[in-house]
This record gives sequence, structure tokens and C-alpha cells, in this order.
Amino acid sequence: MTRSNPPVEEADENDLDVSKPKDWAAGLPGVYHSMQPAFKHMGVERSVRTLLRMNQKQGFDCMSCAWPDPSDHRSTFEYCENGAKAVTWEATPVTVSSDFWAEHSITELRGRSEFWLGMQGRLTEPVYKAAGEDHYRPIGWDRAITLVSDKLKSLGSPDEAAFYTSGRASNEAAFIYQLFIRGLGTNNMPDCSNMCHESSGVAMSQTIGIGKATVAYNDYLNCDLMIVIGQNPGTNHPRMLSAMEKQKENGGQIVAVNPLPEAGLRRFKNPQKPKGVVGRGTDLADQFLQIRAGGDMALLQAISKRVLEAEDRNPGTVLDHEFIAKYCEGLDELRAHLATLDEQTVLEATGLRSEEIDELADRYIKSKKTIITWAMGVTQQKNGVGTIKEIINLLLLRGNMGRAGAGASPIRGHSNVQGDRTMGIWEQMPDSFLDALGKEFRFEPPREHGVDSVAAVRGMRDGDIKFFLALGGNFVAAMSDTAATESAMQNLEMNVQISTKLNRSHTVVGTDTESLILPTLGRTEIDIQATGPQFVSVEDTVSAVHSSEGRVEPVAPGLLSEVAIVSRIARATLGDRIAADWQGFEDDYDRIRDHIAHVVPGCENYNRRIREKDGFLLANGPRDARKFNTPTGKAVMTVNELDPLDCPPGRLILQTMRSHDQFNTTIYGYNDRYRGIKKGRHVVFVNPEDLAELGFKDGDLLDVHGEYVDGKDRALRKFRAVAYPTARGCAAAYYPEANVLVPLDDTVKGSNTPVSKGVIVRLERAADGPAGGTSDENAQKDMPATV
Repeated sequence: MTRSNPPVEEADENDLDVSKPKDWAAGLPGVYHSMQPAFKHMGVERSVRTLLRMNQKQGFDCMSCAWPDPSDHRSTFEYCENGAKAVTWEATPVTVSSDFWAEHSITELRGRSEFWLGMQGRLTEPVYKAAGEDHYRPIGWDRAITLVSDKLKSLGSPDEAAFYTSGRASNEAAFIYQLFIRGLGTNNMPDCSNMCHESSGVAMSQTIGIGKATVAYNDYLNCDLMIVIGQNPGTNHPRMLSAMEKQKENGGQIVAVNPLPEAGLRRFKNPQKPKGVVGRGTDLADQFLQIRAGGDMALLQAISKRVLEAEDRNPGTVLDHEFIAKYCEGLDELRAHLATLDEQTVLEATGLRSEEIDELADRYIKSKKTIITWAMGVTQQKNGVGTIKEIINLLLLRGNMGRAGAGASPIRGHSNVQGDRTMGIWEQMPDSFLDALGKEFRFEPPREHGVDSVAAVRGMRDGDIKFFLALGGNFVAAMSDTAATESAMQNLEMNVQISTKLNRSHTVVGTDTESLILPTLGRTEIDIQATGPQFVSVEDTVSAVHSSEGRVEPVAPGLLSEVAIVSRIARATLGDRIAADWQGFEDDYDRIRDHIAHVVPGCENYNRRIREKDGFLLANGPRDARKFNTPTGKAVMTVNELDPLDCPPGRLILQTMRSHDQFNTTIYGYNDRYRGIKKGRHVVFVNPEDLAELGFKDGDLLDVHGEYVDGKDRALRKFRAVAYPTARGCAAAYYPEANVLVPLDDTVKGSNTPVSKGVIVRLERAADGPAGGTSDENAQKDMPATV
């Protein structure tokens, strides 16, 4: 099926339909909303062939999240609604025809929505926009590779290039990608982790010596208490709900901490069980703490203080003294610091009552096995690094590290973002990794740290970075400060995107910028190379590494895999500068894995182990042996100064978030059915009491202004106010539309992650006119500085 412009219905924000939010997730509606788009866009046969192989042994790994697979029994339907949508999005047989590029200028495409762009179908041939032109034109692969390599060889310095990586790239593609980049001579490797879990990596590495979860899959099922902070599993990783259901059946408790009540944390109706179809399902959260945005550090400190006070009242009964004495340091300093914590400050920062905090502290003290799990609701706070250090403090106090059913659990949102980092996609890889890489390929890797995502935008803005290559993803839409990012991208001399489908990053190119789109195979598709069918590997959120092998025919002949594209660019650019067999890598992925085994710690005998039934689990010091790779060899309890978010009167704290019909920047549709939103995305969720206090009402059209001392007015125009049970003083809007409100220089202390969960905003009544005005056309206008 090939067509250049299939009919796509854009949202009319004036037809927005708002209903009551749901109080449960999944059930038969989840099945329907999984199957209906799959059958419509892929057909029954292709749908069955893909969905029944997703997350199965000898199948392919879902690209929509990094939730681990069950270690024992896997169900026939080992996927969720959003996983089915992700597969449908990628495996659609609809393709972009050659005529499409002549029919649609880049200027026109830039005016289209993210949804419309993606619905045009799969990309099947390289296209090129020359400087001064406004159209992409199809070209051959040889010409495309030559254009890229010639540009790279013409740069005055390798540091004039930046190489972005999406979390969907396989371990094999990521490994040779970072090898190529370092062989070129730079560490400029911004990646999607910079924008999401960088705070987790920084905080955990400094306190326990590893930036990964210290739990395995079965620990989720067997913990006494699971504390879920800043996380919405029902939409972002729905298969987690099945694990939570089993944990509840095993007698465990769940506490949810979030500014918004989320359906998936209230009740789960498992569609694979009778009670999930005809019954009530399973109530999940035993306690819901509706915290004020940015108040998590204060809450965690208050709980730790209560734990210490309980120990003082009953010495020897609360703290795990043996664990602390043998494996930890910093208790005395932490105790002294928390002794000065002011309860009123905590209550103001969290918006909670003392009784609610007491209840959670009591649950924690009574629990023998606790997991604390979190996501971007924590990592993207201004004090995200310090907040995660407080999570570690709390876990260490009672020895909840290296114990079955207990530990720290950052939940990665992208399918292989953790594996990419393991494979060397980081601008700050340690010397030990670089030493091994240099020895394996007989060259001296660059040692100076490169740019992350925020620094890459600054470099493009200032003219220091002239070339940008993205291995997947949608950098323009994902990054903060939309207007600044788009302006910076248009300043490039060459922009290269390796993609499966159209997205906004293909349309934001400067008049004088050369731009290429290089289409690639999807994870669902059979990958045939010179030595036969290939498979790749990925790492999930608990460090389990397993294979992924596409099972359907590619949508078009001539598509190259990510490995093939990277190998060809590297071979054309580097020649024999380093001892890498680029052609061999393309022909046989086993050759890549042989090198991974020699370079990457924990990946010894990679080719053998990846072919085992369940793959293998990477070593994890804190989880496996209570070993902590810190300077002293001990886990570090830290002192973190509480700095509550200051929100002036008449203002709100806004957070960005995903809709249910969305994966990262990919928009599947215009419905967020768990929150009761249909036919639109230009909404701002506000507590009804706050709306009334500010002089507005449900349904009003509002302009949402971000207020910062840099004097720039970043605004969302004509967004519809939705009275919603958010925490008082808080608001929310959808990502990526609301990225325009997050300044480039407003980043998390210690991790440089954009602060998307703490934007101070004011609401103003919008001018007359239709709803759903654009967000970026009015951004960056000068305004009086606001302190």
C-alpha cells in the first residue's frame, strides 16, 4: 500500500470533549483500543504476526518502554495498549511515495502537526534538501552517504559535530555509533537520557556507585511495600500494572505519590483475567499522597526524620544497624541535618498533612522489604538529583538494598535508553571504558567531555556546532525551550536524521542548511544481511539483556538497518583510521557483539549469553553483593539542603506530561481517555479551586505564560482550561507542546536535565478567536523581568 498523502483528520480544538476522569485502567477498553488501530492500519494478518511476537522469546522487544519481561512465565499477550499502538505506528504498510516530496514543501510540512506527519507512513528512500531549497528530493544511498561523509571530513574540528541517540537504538547500533564518533575524534553525544533519567544516574552513582535499578523483576512481585513517586504506569509503562497486581495478590502494599491522581494507580482491570473483564479488578494504591509539585524532597526528608525518631524511641528496632555499620557512611551527618528539619516548612512544600506523612512513615517502618520506584516526575524537578539522593537515604536507613524484594527502581521510559548508555553513549564515559575501547580498536579515543543535549543546543545557537546527526528520535520536539531549539537547529550547516517516519525534526531546517533523512528498518522487521538474518539486543530497566528479532517483511525493499547506515557512514568517513571492520559489522552483527564482549564490563561471552533462553542479567554490585563502587566502597548517606520551590501568589507550578494517546513525542491520536480528554491536546489542567481563585472557570480559553528572570515571555496561546483534581497550586499541560515554557538554561542542579516539572506560570484570559493557537509563534517576546 503506497500513497503520498493519506487523508488524516486534524484535531479541531473547538470540538474538544471533556468528561470525568477514569478511576481504573485497562480492561476491555484497553483491548479494544489496542486492536482497533492495529487492524485498521496493519490488517489482521500483519497485526497477529507482530503482536503475538512482541516481548516473546525469539521475538522482538517492544519499543514503547523498558519494562522488564517476566522471568518465568510469559503470557500469550505480553504487551499493553501503548505497545500495540507503537507497533502499529511502526509496522504500518503505508509508505511515503517519491511524489510526496515534490507535492509538499518543507515550509508546508512545518505547519503540519506531529500527528499528521507521522500518519503519512513509513519512509522508504533517502531524501536530501540542498542549501537554498524548500523541498526534499529522493536520492540514492551512495549519494546520501557521500554527502554526509564529505561534510564531516570538511569540518574544522570533530567537535563541530554532535551526534544524538534515541533510546530505541539497539545495543549493536549504539556500540558502533559511539565507536564511529570517538574514532572521528569527539565525545559530543547528546542523548535522550539527558532529558529524562540523567538525574537518576548522577544521584545513584554518587551514593551507591551505579546509576541503574538495584532490583530484578521478581522483586516487584515480592516486596512488602512499593512506593511509586512521580510516575504514571497506566499510560507510560502499562505492563507494570500486571506486576503491581501480583504484588498486591502476594500481600504487598502500594503508596502513590503524585500531584495528579492517575487511573492506573487506583484500580487495574487485567483483561487477561476474568475479574478484569467482568469484575471490579484490583485496587492498587493503599494510600495516595497528592503532593505539591516539587515537594518530594521535603516528603522524603520528613519520612527519614520520622524513621530516626522511631529508632530513638525504640533503640535497635527500626534502623538496620548491621547493614549501616558494614556498608554505609554518613549516618551521623544525616541525623544531625534532619534534626533541624522544620515540620511547617515540610507541610508548605508538600501541601500534605502531618497525618498523611505519619501514615506513610508507619508503613515504611513496618515493611521488611521496600522498593521505591520513580520516573520523570522526580528526575525533572529542579532538585531532582537531591531528591533521588533522599530516596537512597531512606532505603539505606532500613537496609533496603541488596535484599530480595527491596531496592531503588528508576523506571526507564524508552526501550533501550539504558542499554545505549551501557554501550558507551555518554559524553562523559570513564577512562576505563575509553582505555578498553582504544585497546580493542587500536586508537586513542578523545578524553575531553563532550556536549549533552542542552549544551548541544547552545553550541548550535552560537555557531560552534555545525553538523548534527540523529540516530532516531525527534530532537526538536523532545528538547526544552522550543523556540530556542528550533532557532539553533536552523543555524546548522547540515542536519541528518535516521528515522522510520516523518517528525518535526525533519521540518525545522534553515534555508541554508543541507538536510538529509535516512530511512531505516523498524524493530519489527526482518533484517537480512550478507551472512543471513540478524538479531539485535537491548537492556531493560532492571539490567536484563536479551535479543530482539524482527518478524515481518520490511515495508519496502532497499531499507537499511541502523547498523548498516552507521557502518557505511563510518567507513566512508574514517576509512582505516581505526582498526574497525565496518563492512564486517554490517554483514554479521555477531562481529559487533564479539567486540562488545571485550570492551563493555559485564558483557563477556556476549554472543553465547545473548542466545540463552532468557538472555542474561548484567552484574549489579548493590543488588547482587551489597558492593558499592564509591570512593570508600560504601553507600553514602548524603546531606541535601531543602530548597522548596517558590511560587508567588497568583501563580501556579506547571508540569509537562504525556497523553494516553502518545509515546514520547509520537502522537497516536488526540484522546487522553483516562483523564477524560477527547479531540484535542491544547489544554491546561488546573484545580477547580485555583481556577475560581484566579477568576477563571472550566472551559475558559487561557494564555499560559512562563515567568523567568531572563525577560522572555514564553507562552502557550488559547489553551482550554480543564478543571481537574490536581494538587492545589499546580497545573499540567501536554508534552511536547508545553516545552516552549521551559527555558534552555533552567536545568536540574547536578544533571543539566531540563526542569519540566516545576515551571512557574501565570494564566491570562486569551483573546477572542478559535482555540488551540500555536505555542511557538508568540514565544520569546520581550517582557519586563519577573523576579
